[in-house]
Amino acid sequence: MAEKRRLIADAATAIAFMILLIFTAVSASAQERPDDAISEAETKVESPSESLIVPEAGEQQPDTAELRRRLDVLAAEVERMRSAEDAPVDVEQARRLGLAPSAAAAYGRDRGVSIAGYGEMLIENYADQNEGGEATGATTKSDFLRAILYAGYRFNDKFLFNSEIEVEHAKEIYVEFAYLDYQATENFGVRGGMLLAPMGLVNEFHEPTVFMGAERPVTENKIIPSTWRENGAGIYGTSDWVSFRAYVMNGFNGAKFSSGGVRGGRQKGGKAKATSMAFTGRLDITPTPGVFFGASVYSGDSGQGEVAVDDIEYGVRTTIFDLHGQAQVRGFDLRGVFARAQLGDAAQLNTKLGKSGTSGVAERMQGSYIQVGYDVLSQSMSAGGVALTPYLRYEVVDTQDQMPAGYARSLSTDNTYITAGVELKPIPNIVVKVDHAWVSNDAETGVNQFNVNMGYAF
Repeated sequence: MAEKRRLIADAATAIAFMILLIFTAVSASAQERPDDAISEAETKVESPSESLIVPEAGEQQPDTAELRRRLDVLAAEVERMRSAEDAPVDVEQARRLGLAPSAAAAYGRDRGVSIAGYGEMLIENYADQNEGGEATGATTKSDFLRAILYAGYRFNDKFLFNSEIEVEHAKEIYVEFAYLDYQATENFGVRGGMLLAPMGLVNEFHEPTVFMGAERPVTENKIIPSTWRENGAGIYGTSDWVSFRAYVMNGFNGAKFSSGGVRGGRQKGGKAKATSMAFTGRLDITPTPGVFFGASVYSGDSGQGEVAVDDIEYGVRTTIFDLHGQAQVRGFDLRGVFARAQLGDAAQLNTKLGKSGTSGVAERMQGSYIQVGYDVLSQSMSAGGVALTPYLRYEVVDTQDQMPAGYARSLSTDNTYITAGVELKPIPNIVVKVDHAWVSNDAETGVNQFNVNMGYAF
């Protein structure tokens, strides 16, 4: 059964990327040639100087007040173009910087303070019984998950500060990221501080108006432990077709790993153990607007000098990689991720942690999902910008895909999730998402749930 699920997951991932390539080709063929678009635009744009031409003899002369008004309008336009103050950063530009749209507010400032934010509330209703018919005892939960404030400051055209301060569950305050950015050129920069690991489709782009689903995909919770941030520094680069990010940051604390994944090993930048450092990087290709695909990798020791057995220290090398892609074309929204985590010295780590049997940390974990949605109002001129998108996500996650010698797999860690729902965006900055998730595993302990999410970003 487990092997069958893995084969289905791998096949589903391959199909997702094939569909992405098809979308790319169709979208590219439908694009208007840039030269034609520019020529058409040039014929429609009136040169500012034409409006100031002095009429020839015999024509009616404009009065002084009218000439002064035209000069004032022209001067204001030139000043606006010169300063480019408060020019918004579009979705594509923000993504190339490794940021969701609201998180990139500081990059749209010419100078000074920028403020943005987002938030989301989640209601979870769990089934009374699991798939095996046993009572779950679960109750309905309502949680104001996050209230976020982005605060940034543009010092000049080269230096800026950007941060995300989060109030989680209406009481816990965290710093999600906080860094200084040196934009050496238009397409290259250096970044240092608390950074988001540039992996998957959610970790950097976690605003509720950006990802589909009342809850984030499980793959990007247990294998890529979103929201995942650590202290470090690195570089980034952007162009029309390619973008990359490469950072060095403190590694995981492997003593916090569990049979449920690597999520507990995040140090979140607070007095982080940095004996073991790590590298993480990402490369994305954007063949046409709305479509991109790429890969990410993370590698570093997680032992932090504290995993020793029989006086031998073990590094617990942890490597995570993912393949990801997304296409948003003509109302369709297709996304897919395959992620795998590989742990070295897993047996020694389990010995150090005193774990045995099926409770051990795996030496390989993996997850994948494909998700498709379609905005049924996308082709309606009368919709007025309202978006209504039914979606379906198929996901398989196994946090004990391969165990070290002497340890057994638990039947409850290999789960299949089928999520169907719909999201409504009355305006692009507000979303309401309703979905139902069916959960199954070989232990028959999966618990279905119904979710309602309300989110905003500004």
